[in-house]
Amino acid sequence: MIGKALFWGSLGGLAWTHVGYPLAAAALRRVHAREVQKDEITPSVALIVPAHDEEGVIGSRVENLLALEYPEDRLELVVASDGSTDRTHEIVENYDGKVRLLECERAGKLPTMNRAVRETVSEIVAFGDANAIWAPDALRKLVRSFADPEVAYVCGHSRLEREDGTNKEGVYWRYELWLRASESALGSITAGNGAIYAVRRSDYVEWPFGHDLGFPTMMVQRGRRAVYDPEALAFEKPSRDIEDEFRRKVRMLPWSWRYLFEAGSLRGVPPIYLAELISHRVLRYGSGLLHVTLLATSIALVGEGLPYQAALAAQGAWLALAVAGKLRLPVPGAGLAYYYLLMSSATVAALGRYLREGAPLMWEKAEGTR
Repeated sequence: MIGKALFWGSLGGLAWTHVGYPLAAAALRRVHAREVQKDEITPSVALIVPAHDEEGVIGSRVENLLALEYPEDRLELVVASDGSTDRTHEIVENYDGKVRLLECERAGKLPTMNRAVRETVSEIVAFGDANAIWAPDALRKLVRSFADPEVAYVCGHSRLEREDGTNKEGVYWRYELWLRASESALGSITAGNGAIYAVRRSDYVEWPFGHDLGFPTMMVQRGRRAVYDPEALAFEKPSRDIEDEFRRKVRMLPWSWRYLFEAGSLRGVPPIYLAELISHRVLRYGSGLLHVTLLATSIALVGEGLPYQAALAAQGAWLALAVAGKLRLPVPGAGLAYYYLLMSSATVAALGRYLREGAPLMWEKAEGTR
């Protein structure tokens, strides 16, 4: 029966992507780890910060760049402005040329970063968001993996820090980084993050699908490695509230859907990495649709026996817990249930936005993260 197949398929997909796969990856890592050959090297680096109207944070970001523990003669600091109209340019120029300001016409984040790469000549190209703060030794830690000739891409550890607000993103992010460490040990990660990462110039490609998702998979398709170094630390503020995080995800995830549908990411990769992509990316981004399918089939099959009745009852209890989270009731687990409900819903809303509008080239900042 089609209904039963959809029920068990959606239930299995959700269980695998959220629980089974992370545990399997951690277990496989113990017997199949590929070490990265790290060394305390100092290659020439162009550190590029893309910015659009970042007057509120760009000053502290420049101060942070200037405080990095890296040889000055091996480091070029660049703020690439994507058509900023506020005081971003003025603030950067106040540092008397210690940081290069690259003024670009408004074209979007990717074109701005591509131009900045073309106008620099270093061996390594590193990137970090304007609202991120790097630890003093972060760049040294980030580049040491390039001592391994197989490594083309390295991302660091973006630590989310906020003492106020109701967002539970930090809990999810710790889980995500634990899984990322397992994937890196198995060979390559399936995604990076925009707060702190670096690429060999010889491996850099003007890729139309974004860096965070596109670069790691593209490197694997080319026989290279994309790895994670948890000791290369950057610090960011998450969105203040769960609702703000939902809106941020709806803005960002159309790029994830574009990547899945258009980038050909499942072609030309080794079997283990293919399993990682399906488990961590395809099923994870499809989790909202899987939940809708599971709920619909549970209702349709409720008269077919105990498994379907139990599944429907469990989903009802989870939704009730999420409602308690929305109402800010002091119920254990309620906040996480509400967070998960909104983030799963965001994948569906973002899919609708992608189908209607595509993936927008221009960036939209989440003001609560500044």
